[in-house]
Amino acid sequence: MKALLSREPGPPETLTLEEIADPVAGPGELLIRVHACAINYPDVLIIEDKYQFRPARPFAPGGEVSGVVEAVGDGVSGWSVGDRLIAYHGHGGLAEKVAVPAAHAFPLPDAHSFAEGSTLLITYATVIHALWDRGRLKSGETLLVLGAAGGIGLAAIELGKARGARVIAAVSSEDKAEAARAAGADLAIVYPLGPFDKDGQKALAEQFKAAVGPGGADVILDPVGGDYAEPALRSISWEGRYLVVGFPAGIPKLPLNLTLLKSCDVCGVFWGAFAARDPKGNAAHVAELFRLWSEGKISPRISETYPLERAGEAIAAMAARKAIGKLVVTLD
Repeated sequence: MKALLSREPGPPETLTLEEIADPVAGPGELLIRVHACAINYPDVLIIEDKYQFRPARPFAPGGEVSGVVEAVGDGVSGWSVGDRLIAYHGHGGLAEKVAVPAAHAFPLPDAHSFAEGSTLLITYATVIHALWDRGRLKSGETLLVLGAAGGIGLAAIELGKARGARVIAAVSSEDKAEAARAAGADLAIVYPLGPFDKDGQKALAEQFKAAVGPGGADVILDPVGGDYAEPALRSISWEGRYLVVGFPAGIPKLPLNLTLLKSCDVCGVFWGAFAARDPKGNAAHVAELFRLWSEGKISPRISETYPLERAGEAIAAMAARKAIGKLVVTLD
């Protein structure tokens, strides 16, 4: 089979398309013929050895896929060869076939394409865990979403609106603001590109405060980090919840006196660990996502697709923070 492999740490240009032996379905696993693989920010990090996990090389990046069951491993029930499915795994998706634990797979309804299906798990499952469990978002509350035109950001807008929240989207360009409004944001603001000096951070904090209103943001979802974090935290409400999701702009250092003054929570969101520790809770969230999808309350936006041989370009676009919505590699 063909696979896009990382043989040494480095940027997407170091990936090589190669012919390798087909994987097999071990005990408790499904062998998937991959039809689509969504690109996520961990794919940028994992090939440079900057992610939480470092798989043995060579490996193919790509953590969420859709496809068809090609083989069923020992001890697996409820699946048959030919079943359509979506699945998540730490890596291996940028290949024609991948073996994944059956517990990480979910049936893909016929109404949805493989490309659409490949985009559901990591972004939407991360956000529903963030907003439902960590942020305890309630109807009528104000949600501020940073990086609101990316996969995580658009999912946060849709799920925030499904929860009945007022959603403020913060983005870096007008075309991204249009995407945020199309996803249902009540207000979209365009912030300048960092890094910021002290005066720049103060101005950004005032922009956030004006957008969320005098009561502040009850929940802030931050998949960006860097110099955007402290200005956003300054706009939080009394007893608000600040959700730490990712750091493409860098790992921030927050002044903890702000948490005291606002009596607010700073909450980490690590969906992969949550799914491993509470598979039943994760499965319940995925079931709710399928329900919201069928009701039209969420709808993954795919801005561009790439063939396998150009998957490195998709990872590079993700690294440059150019993507609106999701980027998908198709292998049909």
